[in-house]
Amino acid sequence: MSYAPSRMDQGLPQRIFFALGSVFVTCLVVSDVIGGAKLVELGAIHGRSITVSVGMIAFPLTFVLTDVLNEFYGAKAARFMTYVGLAMLLLTYAILSAATSLPAASYTPYPTQWFGSIFGSSLRLILASLTAYLIGQLLDIALFVLFKRWARGRYIWLRATGSTVVSQLVDTVVVQFINFGGVLAARDIWSLVQNSYVLKLILAIALTPLIYLGHAILERTFHLHAEARS
Repeated sequence: MSYAPSRMDQGLPQRIFFALGSVFVTCLVVSDVIGGAKLVELGAIHGRSITVSVGMIAFPLTFVLTDVLNEFYGAKAARFMTYVGLAMLLLTYAILSAATSLPAASYTPYPTQWFGSIFGSSLRLILASLTAYLIGQLLDIALFVLFKRWARGRYIWLRATGSTVVSQLVDTVVVQFINFGGVLAARDIWSLVQNSYVLKLILAIALTPLIYLGHAILERTFHLHAEARS
């Protein structure tokens, strides 16, 4: 007796795409919302402290998810999710801006200035974040496809880690120079770039096994197949 896939099975790739995209957008929005509210020190190198934003908890996962989407659904789908993420960031900023501008009631449980300080991001920070995100994501997608073609569909670590390492460098340089250009000396900005990128590089390498895990789960459990290389 042959197996006839149910409607649920036939729609599985779309549902998985929706689930991966939902996690992607959640990580993206949360990292941007909390990113400017808290900095943490992760030790020191040569007597100089390494300070990074808590947004680093979630943001690197967006590159992992982009690579998984690119692998199984193709560059067009990955770019689509990038634009959806951009739209959701703009919507988030619009909502937060409206919420910040509304007058607070006299019995608001927390001081109004706290809300404005945490959620009222400056226009410059928003511009830096959105520009770096868009450039970094589109570059990551393009490099992933290029490395996949060079590797003839092999070496997941090369196309995943390689594309992320390069795109994260561009992302870091863009966001720091737009955000702090004319405010800090170029030497200090490059110091911020170096500290942030070193951490991103470590995370990119550390998260590579997640690419393999996601690849194995989608292929063996859900029977999805990677897009053929172009």
